[in-house]
Amino acid sequence: MKIKAWRRCQGMLCYVLLGMAILTGCADKKAAHGDGGNIAVNEELAADVTVAESSIELEGNTIADGGTGLEGNTITDDGTDLEGNVITDDGTDLEGNTIADDATGLGETIAIEEVAGSAEQEKEPEMVEADWSAYFHGLNGAAVLYDASQNRYVVYNDDLAMTRRSPCSTFKIISSLIALEKGIIVQEDSVRTWSGETFWNEDWNKDLGFQEAFRCSSVWYFREVIDEIGKETMQEELDKLGYGNCDITDWEGRLNSNNNNRALTGFWIESSLAISPREQVDVMKRIFGSDSSYSAQALQELEQAMFQEEESKEGLSLYGKTGMGKAQGIVVDAWFTGFAKHGESKLYYCVYLGRTDGMQVSSAVAREIATEIVSEYLVNLP
Repeated sequence: MKIKAWRRCQGMLCYVLLGMAILTGCADKKAAHGDGGNIAVNEELAADVTVAESSIELEGNTIADGGTGLEGNTITDDGTDLEGNVITDDGTDLEGNTIADDATGLGETIAIEEVAGSAEQEKEPEMVEADWSAYFHGLNGAAVLYDASQNRYVVYNDDLAMTRRSPCSTFKIISSLIALEKGIIVQEDSVRTWSGETFWNEDWNKDLGFQEAFRCSSVWYFREVIDEIGKETMQEELDKLGYGNCDITDWEGRLNSNNNNRALTGFWIESSLAISPREQVDVMKRIFGSDSSYSAQALQELEQAMFQEEESKEGLSLYGKTGMGKAQGIVVDAWFTGFAKHGESKLYYCVYLGRTDGMQVSSAVAREIATEIVSEYLVNLP
């Protein structure tokens, strides 16, 4: 009985393996061998055993369109006789073992797992609407927060949160990341020489290294960095990140109506590139999340530049970048975006302020609002 059972298991195993080989193409048409007989593929002959277009030979038995012989037993369209055992639509009795829709009984149960695509589908995030209007004090704005530990988005002013606007100096996060990753910025040798031109921001009127240039948001410094990155690499990296509309066609920033000094304009400042607050948060996730594709060194150096010491407090470390843009001298875009570390978890956030006539709109105000929202969210966590 043990020998017979073993031969039956062998036969079934050969059947499974052959099925897999056929499905993968069997391009080389090599013959596969069963116990006591040969299995030919694609109408070839092997050791006097013939496999027709719709049949397979296992141990001298034939699997035809309407039945299968395993050791002389027949599998019909609606059932199988294996030594008196019947395989019905909803199960199989093989010596007392049951084959259900999702399991096989051959002395043990084998579950058949369904796989969608090549990886397990991600669980849909929870979406929560928040009333953070008290923090905005009448300003036209939106806020998005993503809690990675809870897979939860919290959104204020959903319509504006999905509206694309110029990223302005928040784009320095992206240009810094690419330059650090590609070796264009090397921390130990990152000082660039000031041209001598007097700019409106006094902090820009000197030679600058990477960390200082990031913190004072020097446009001329990052204009040089972006030109060294180049159009082709920049486009590839923005496509990889899914950065808003990924539009860098106005490379020099000639669409900017507020400034015609090419040292202070570019596609990221009131020009062709645009991104929504929700997309800003998603980009932060892709860069700083657990599945980031960027090097640990580049991320560490970028985090150092983004660290907000004054806004951080016990149990909370805030990292971010401001951005602000004008049209005809009026602030039309103000941002603060980044992430916060709280214990082992991370919160990704973005606060955006749009034009609000008669009120003060600035990136400094956006930063204050973001700090308050992140702090409130953490306090109210269960």
